[in-house]
Amino acid sequence: MTLERQVAELAIRLMEVDSTSGQEATVITVAEALLAGRLWHCDRIAVSPGRDAILAVSSADPVLTLSTHLDTVPPYIPPRLDGDTLHGRGACDAKGIAASMILAGERLRARGIPVALLFVIGEETTHDGAHAANGRPTTSRILINGEPTESTLALGTKGAMRVTVRTHGRAAHSAYPDMGHSATHSLVHLLAALDTVTWPSDPVLGPTTVNIGKLEGGVADNVIAPLAEARLMLRLVTPAAEVWPLLRSWAGDRATLEEGVMVPPVRLATVEGFQTSVAAFATDIPALTNWGTPYLFGPGSVHVAHTAHEHVSVRELAEAVSAYERLALAALAKEGLGPS
Repeated sequence: MTLERQVAELAIRLMEVDSTSGQEATVITVAEALLAGRLWHCDRIAVSPGRDAILAVSSADPVLTLSTHLDTVPPYIPPRLDGDTLHGRGACDAKGIAASMILAGERLRARGIPVALLFVIGEETTHDGAHAANGRPTTSRILINGEPTESTLALGTKGAMRVTVRTHGRAAHSAYPDMGHSATHSLVHLLAALDTVTWPSDPVLGPTTVNIGKLEGGVADNVIAPLAEARLMLRLVTPAAEVWPLLRSWAGDRATLEEGVMVPPVRLATVEGFQTSVAAFATDIPALTNWGTPYLFGPGSVHVAHTAHEHVSVRELAEAVSAYERLALAALAKEGLGPS
C-alpha cells in the first residue's frame, strides 16, 4: 500500500466521526482502537465528564511527543476524496495531521526512539484537553505540535485573548428616545473607535489584531436597548498585561470589560533545513509546557481551515510523514538525545 493511501485512509477514518468541540467521545474511542491495533500502548487522560484525551506510547518513558487535536469547529462536513485532494472537516485542522503523525511516529518507533502520540480535545475552544494533559507526569523532552502551517516550521505563534464588552442603557419607547439611553448606539460608537487604538507590534510576530466576533443587544425594534455586548478576539504579540491598559483606556466609563480565555504568544524552537513562517493563530503549545521544547509544523493551510471548503493535498500529508521524522531526528540531535 502506498504511503499516500495509508495516510488518506487513516485521515478518513478519523474524519468519518463528527468531533465538534465538546462532542469528542466517539473520535477518541475510534482513535484508541486504531492505535491499539497498530501496537501502541494507549491510555486515556480525563478532561471532563465523558471527554478524554488519548496518549499512545511506544515505551514507558518517551523522550519525544507528536501532538495535535482531534476536535473540530462546526459544522461537521463528511470526508470526500477527490483525486489527490481530501475534503471535509478536519482535513487539515487537524485530523489529516494526526494521520501523518501516526505514520511518522511508527517510523521513529522502528528506529528505537521512545516516542509518544498525544491527541487532545478542546483545542478550538478552551484548550482544556491540553491543560489536562499537562497535569500528567511525562518524560517527554521535545514536543512537536501539529497545526496547518503549509509545511513550514513556525518561528512563533501569536497569542489570543477573548474579551466581552458590555454597554448599558435605559429602556424606553423608541418613539421617545429622549426618555431612554440606547446601549446599542453606545456600543456601535465605541467599537468604531477601536481603529484609533495603537496596538503593540513585534518585529517577528507582527502586529496585534482585533476581531469583533459577535454582537448582541436590544430587545425589540421599538424599544430603546437597555443592554448590548460585543465579543472581541485579540491576536496577541506581547503579554496580555501590555494590552489591558489600552483596552481600559479605550472603554473608559462607556463600557465594562470581561476577560475570557487567554493564550499567550510563544517563540518556538527551530532546526536547519525547513522553511519558516509565523503563525497568527493560537495553539495548544502554551498549555503543554511540561512536554518539552516546542516545535510547530503541519501540512495544509490555515486559510481553508474553519471554512466550508476545508481540504488538504494527500501528497502533502504523505510528505509530512517524512518531514515529521526529519524534524524529530533533528530536534533530538539538538537536545543531545539522538539514537545511539
